[in-house]
Amino acid sequence: MRRALGVLAALVLLGGVTYALIPDDGTDPKKPVTVTGLIGSEKRAFFESPEVKAELAKQGLEVHTDSTGSWTMSEQARNSSGLDFAFPASTAPAREIQRNWGQQDSPLVPFYSPLVVVAHAPVAQILKDNKLAAQDAGSGVWTFKMDEYVNDLKANRKWQDLTKTEGHGELSGPIFVTTTDPESSSSGALYIALLSFVLNNDLVVSDDAGVDAARPVLHQATALQGGQKSSSDEPFRDFLAGVGNPLIFGYESQVAAMAVQGQPTGDMVVMYPDTTAYSDHTIIARTENGRKLAGLLQNDEALRALEVRFGFRPQASSGAFADRVKAIRQPVFAQDLNAAQVKQSPVPSLDNLLKLTAAAKGSPK
Repeated sequence: MRRALGVLAALVLLGGVTYALIPDDGTDPKKPVTVTGLIGSEKRAFFESPEVKAELAKQGLEVHTDSTGSWTMSEQARNSSGLDFAFPASTAPAREIQRNWGQQDSPLVPFYSPLVVVAHAPVAQILKDNKLAAQDAGSGVWTFKMDEYVNDLKANRKWQDLTKTEGHGELSGPIFVTTTDPESSSSGALYIALLSFVLNNDLVVSDDAGVDAARPVLHQATALQGGQKSSSDEPFRDFLAGVGNPLIFGYESQVAAMAVQGQPTGDMVVMYPDTTAYSDHTIIARTENGRKLAGLLQNDEALRALEVRFGFRPQASSGAFADRVKAIRQPVFAQDLNAAQVKQSPVPSLDNLLKLTAAAKGSPK
């Protein structure tokens, strides 16, 4: 008995010595790992959501973000150390960030959102009466006629030139769509890319001749707006407040998030340009933790459901958005963009897109 107790005591002592030799690095295996990155402002509400934070925490991540314009993100990403990821709203600034970071792997696109024109119902009806917009009788989906709009830009057509505008004192001056600054924001740059595609006979602009041919209309479409905002949420907030231009260009997700979450949308109408650009939200992972976040956003079922709740269309679950919005009657969303005959325009190469945005802002050749 005494011998057995002695052996037990020796084992306990040995275990204590062994434990003492294991270094305490201060980490808690249950504590989420902090992941830091840059995001476009259109994703701020998603990442700040308690539900999103809780789901990421379940997967071992605590995500800290700083929101900025997608085109200014490249410079910020280059000058900021310790970033795990960057998440702009389209592939062009993502490629620039990838080049600055020396990344070679293909970045993920967890979700996307088509760019749309948003108006109030009376304005949409006036556009329809003047062949600038149409509404499908069966689905109720609205489309915005890009060829007609470009022709009106070329002709410097004014709201007063349209029919049935009597009693709408807010409709005055030239017809144009408000966008963000194309030199700092992805949605503004994609608007310029879209206009250039229509101006180039539905061909992507691929050389300086195409840039020069589009230059006058691109500059007019931008100059008419006066001062432009650097992020997409600013003109959208102005629109909701009833100030500013009656037509704004933004993300479908901005309106869809309100509708899905049961927020009042009033008489807001979402018009899909019959030729539009898709905002492919592209995440560039710089570290292993960044790659883990990218994979979760792409593949985690709970996160995909939350992406839909914030108005995005998950790449890996094409029907999730349609299932969520099919019962919404105001505003009407296109459940299937192909069925709605909405074409996607290709985006020019990064170099040509930069030339087009410079032309739009009035930079000399």
